[in-house]
Formats: sequence, C-alpha cells, structure tokens
Amino acid sequence: MSNGWVPDEVLRDAPAYTPRPTELADLELLLTGAYAPLTGFMTRADLVSISRRGRLADDTPWPVPVALQIPTSLAQTLEVTDPARRVLVLTDAEGAPVAALDVADVWPVREGTAGAGGRVQRLGDGGHGPFQRLRRDPGEVRELMPQGRVLGVIADRPLHRPQLAQIAHAARTLGAHLLVMIPINEHPGGLPPEFLVRSVFAARDRMPTATIITVPLARRRDEISDALLRARVAAAYGVTHLLSTGESLSGAGLRVLVPRELAYDNRDGQWRWRDDIPPRNRRLALSQQEIDDLLDRGFPLPEWHTPPAVAKELVRARPPRRHRGLVVFFTGLSGSGKSTVARGLADVLREQGDRTVTLLDGDVVRRELSAGLSFSKADRDLNVRRIGWVAAEIGRHRGVAICCPIAPYAQARATAREMAATAGAGFLLIHVATPLEVCEQRDRKGLYARARAGLITGMTGIDDPYEEPADAELVLDTSKGTAEEAVDAVMHLLTETGWVEPRLQPA
Repeated sequence: MSNGWVPDEVLRDAPAYTPRPTELADLELLLTGAYAPLTGFMTRADLVSISRRGRLADDTPWPVPVALQIPTSLAQTLEVTDPARRVLVLTDAEGAPVAALDVADVWPVREGTAGAGGRVQRLGDGGHGPFQRLRRDPGEVRELMPQGRVLGVIADRPLHRPQLAQIAHAARTLGAHLLVMIPINEHPGGLPPEFLVRSVFAARDRMPTATIITVPLARRRDEISDALLRARVAAAYGVTHLLSTGESLSGAGLRVLVPRELAYDNRDGQWRWRDDIPPRNRRLALSQQEIDDLLDRGFPLPEWHTPPAVAKELVRARPPRRHRGLVVFFTGLSGSGKSTVARGLADVLREQGDRTVTLLDGDVVRRELSAGLSFSKADRDLNVRRIGWVAAEIGRHRGVAICCPIAPYAQARATAREMAATAGAGFLLIHVATPLEVCEQRDRKGLYARARAGLITGMTGIDDPYEEPADAELVLDTSKGTAEEAVDAVMHLLTETGWVEPRLQPA
C-alpha cells in the first residue's frame, strides 16, 4: 500500500525496472536523506547545470551527478503516459519493489538508453540482507552522536595496525567521537560486504569508543567525485572531521584530515611517524598487493601489521587460491579445439579430486541453458552472460567451472570476468588461437562449408567478427601440438599461479 504521494491505483499499473547496482546505492541514499537536499534522481536540467557550474538548476551547490538510466523502450512508454500517472517502480536485484519514481523528465542519452529524473518515494520495508541493524538513517545516527566533534572514517577496506594507529591518533588529538562508516556495495575484486563488516568489527577492540554503521556508498568513476560525495554523505551523518583515505578534498563544511605516513618501529613494536624512526629500525606498512599475495599463497599475515582477529576474517574471505573457486574460460573459433582441451582439463582436475568440477560446454549450454537464442550479437552476448553467471555461482561456492563458448566479443568476456570477481572467484581466460584455415579443415559440423556456400549467415570468422582477446592469461594453438600438450600447458598455468596443487607423477 502507498503511504506517500503516489496513489495506490497508479502504483498497481506502473511499469517496473531494476536499476544498476550503483544506481540502487544512490537510490537508498536518496531515500534515507543522506543526499539531502536531493529528493530524487536528477533531471536533465540539473545534470547540465552541474556539468557547467557545479550547482543544481535551482543554484544549490552539489558535487556530482546522481542520475538514473533506463532502456529507451521503457522511456518511450513513459513519454506517452498521462503526466499525472507517469510513475516507475524501482526494484532491487530480486525484483522486490524499493521505491516509486515520479517521472518528471525523460530524455535520450545514447542508442538504447535514456535518462529519467524525478522525486522518489520508498516502497516496502526498506530492504533486506545481512547486518540490517547497522543500516541507519542519517537522522537516527545524528541523534546517537554525543555533543562535540565527530571523526568520520569510511572503512572501505580492512583496518590493519597502521590505519588503527592513525584513527586513534586523530580521535585523541581532536577529542572526537568516532563514527566508522562501512560501504556495503560489492566491488569486483574486493571483499564481499559481509566480510568487510566482520573484518572491521574484528578490529573494534583496538579502536577508541566508536559507533559503526553501514552505508550503501558506491564508487564513482574517479577519485575526486568519490571524495566529494563521501564528504557530503559523511556530513549528513553528523561528521565534523573526516579522516581521508584518498583524495584530500573537503566538502559540505567538513574538515578533512590527511594522515601522515606511519612505520613500525622494530625497537619497541610501536607505530610512529615514519620520519621519527631511523631507517634501519623501520618497517613500512604492507601494500594491498603484498597482502593479497600472502593470502593467495596461503602465508600468514604478519602480526606486527595485522591484528590476528582481522587476519582470521581475511583468510576466511580470501582463502588460498588452491581452496578458492575458479572459472577457466576458453574462447576461440568453432573447431579450434576448445572443447577437447576443456574436457581433458576437466578429467585431470577430477582425477585430483580437490574440488568439484563443472564443464559448461558450448553445445550443451546452447541446448540446456540457452535454448531458443539466435546467433545475433545480442543473443550471443546473452548466451555468454548466462554462462558467466552460472560459472560465477559455481566459483562462489569454491568449485571449478570450465567454460568453452566461442565468446567472440570482448565486452561479453569482460562481463564474465567481472561476474567471477564479484563472486570472489578467480578467472583465467584461455584463448585457443588455432588459425581459421585449420578450423575450416576440421569443420566437424560442416558449418564453415555451409557459411562459405552462403547457406548460413553469422558464422564467426566468416561473416561475423571474432575480437581476439588482449587480456588472455594463456594463448594456445592446437595445430602446433597435441591435445594432451595443451592440457599440460593449462595445468602448468594453474599450478604456477597457485590455483591447483602440483600433480603427483605416477611411479
């Protein structure tokens, strides 16, 4: 039932649309008031004004665009709707209604995409997911804060000892209450939100007295926009001083504190300003790449750098590669040998028995998963997307998914890689670069011959392009060796990169 300005009868007839994850994050911040004075997604006039003057059309200062994009077909439907009933129901990824958008403006953005702006009204109970008790509105948080200064920290990564020392120093110097804000939107390649929350709580006993909340902050395209918007949101929650972890930009009246570099003092085990420690006695903080490398290889994080409770959570979130899910994605022309090598790889991995192995072969997938799809570019992309989604879910549960579609387009392959990363799985792209003339000679299904004769169209390599990967972890040419040698090359890659244990050679 409606409890706002959208009548129930209008909601019943309104079309529904699921925004992208970044747009859903913006929507939640609009609904909670964290984006005040904004009350909805920006209109075209607001976006143009921001790009020119850094202000909304009504002259209110605002740092970055907050926009919603929808399919052109949906925009055309809205344009012919009675303006008094022009409402769009926005849903979450599972299709549950989140908000109603009172569409005030619709305009073309690019082919297939349009913009839609207008105020939003919450629908439903406000969402679901882990750690809902930490998801508080700005007004509620401001009521919780004690009088005086509030030090804000946006913990978008685990807090190791260097960061904890910086936080403690800043809070002590300011005499401020600490508000830790944990972004809970998924970041490809980063920690899943629930693991990030647990890792921050694992460091709580090493912080000053703190209030910890989660905030649906999504990363923008550049660090400057990120910093400006984070300052605005932090101020909405009552933060007076923000400890910067990125660009040192202020906004919304906040004072931004830029931390100095700390180092570990071997003489007494304390973290001090780097310049206060003689070079021979100092250890610098580990880089994120060094931390990831230790976790990937199964080595413990040093206690001088990471509290044991935090390290435990990080190992749970990022186990050694040999215990993590993996997507091995073969791509290449029809007849290149993808399926043969993929089946051989599946057999070897099953013999080892370390993890479950699922083979998503192109023909089987077309029959069981993508029946009814044509060979148009859109349907080919959809086919690869479906394969990528299933493979990512297999990887999420720490299995190995071996995929071998043609996957001729770079963007579709990139989407599959991103899905795996979001699921916390590894992704290895194997380009089976067997020459076209060899593939035509094999032509087990007679497809090339029929394409050359003009009997079929859309044949990859003949009248449809194949975009060769520039990001493949391994390139194979099955015309220059046996299938067994190709499988060995893939296994060597998996072993060298730590995804599987070395094979024991038979006696």
